[in-house]
Amino acid sequence: MPHPVYPATTRELAAHRTELAPETHEAFQAFSKQVFADGALPEKTKQLIAVAVAHTTQCPYCIRSHTRLALRKGASEQELMEAIWVAAEMRAGGAYAHSVIALDAAGAGSDGHPS
Repeated sequence: MPHPVYPATTRELAAHRTELAPETHEAFQAFSKQVFADGALPEKTKQLIAVAVAHTTQCPYCIRSHTRLALRKGASEQELMEAIWVAAEMRAGGAYAHSVIALDAAGAGSDGHPS
């Protein structure tokens, strides 16, 4: 069987990662806990944002974990899919918005003026 592109997260790998930089790991865990705590936005909303962002960054670990956390906080599959569609629109919208860079470059000659 070929080696997977994304290895499964094991307790051994997680422990090794922590051993390599324990203070930083602890600080990151505290930061993450604070970020996702209820505040002006409830945790469910924050987890839905995380699902959308995870689809934009295309992190399979984040997609899986934040989807599960969003469901635990009461998100529905419909809410998950709407959040994912927002991510898809934002990613496509970024490409569309940046098209002006290509059009600007296409319209400029080597001297920086339109040809």
